Amino acid sequence: MRWSSLVVVALVSCADEELGVVYAGERLPVIDMHLHPGDWDSIPPETQEFLSSRFPFPIDLRPDKAAGGVLSPAGILDEMDRAGVSVGTLLAIYAPRTVGIAANEDVIADVAHDPRRFYGLASLRVDRWNEDGAEQLQALRAALTAPGMVGIKLAHAHQQFRMDDPRFFGIYALAAELKKPVYLHTGTSPFPGTAQEPAYTDPAYLEPAIAAHPGAIFILGHLGYDFENRRPGALATCIDLAKRFDNVYLEPSALGSKGSDPTGENLRQAMASMRAAGLTDRIIYGSDGPQSPGFVAEYLERTVAAMAAADYSAAEARAVLAGNFARVFAVPEPEL
Repeated sequence: MRWSSLVVVALVSCADEELGVVYAGERLPVIDMHLHPGDWDSIPPETQEFLSSRFPFPIDLRPDKAAGGVLSPAGILDEMDRAGVSVGTLLAIYAPRTVGIAANEDVIADVAHDPRRFYGLASLRVDRWNEDGAEQLQALRAALTAPGMVGIKLAHAHQQFRMDDPRFFGIYALAAELKKPVYLHTGTSPFPGTAQEPAYTDPAYLEPAIAAHPGAIFILGHLGYDFENRRPGALATCIDLAKRFDNVYLEPSALGSKGSDPTGENLRQAMASMRAAGLTDRIIYGSDGPQSPGFVAEYLERTVAAMAAADYSAAEARAVLAGNFARVFAVPEPEL
């Protein structure tokens, strides 16, 4: 029997009391752990051109204005409301040669814009590590003391440092000490200047760090998706790591978008494979928005449909959409 005859899914939003997703007759809260704030001027020109190509006409004629609106705290809240998302996590990043910079201090300020609905992940520069690595770690430690800063964001491919380079293992030691989970981009990336070689993209190269830091939580973003070729990529590796290591979690953002997965089959496969592996308690929802107007809502809808197609129970869907994040980051689950 087709999933659509078994599960009714609806997105409701606008006012606080209307936030959430109706799944199998229950309204569930949603935390989106992967949202990007930022400043258009901090993005390299080649990446600006790539991003502007994703905006529909006539918005693409002034991508700076469109991005400035959607990437602001108010703009992100608007996108969250349209999607029915209760809480969003804003990601800092220092990747000046690829996706640009969203500085810790800016993310901290954005979180303060509405601390009831925003959390933040801090990051650090790695491009001069031999000279200022200790200083960068101290700056990261300081950023993680700010209200609402609940974890760390790394993107080896965008920041151009190997996943297995032991020089950077101090980041994971700090994460374990402070009990701040680490979100990591895995898989290839469409952005100009990205390091696409396996040591920067294949989560198998993270195993030495994962094994050496059992007290640190590693969240494998994008499930190792191959965005260049629109295929599952290292999905099996991510699942294997999560089955073998209790400190590994999985996040299926971006891979199921219309641009990266036009039919939705790859996202359906990912959600079904993780459930078949018994890992629904390790999946943390994220969209990788806001990207363009309406993306946050669209990605949530596609993810919910993929869960329904894989016969997730309401309890499993609730865990994926909010409960697992709340448990891992030690924050309250949103009330509806």
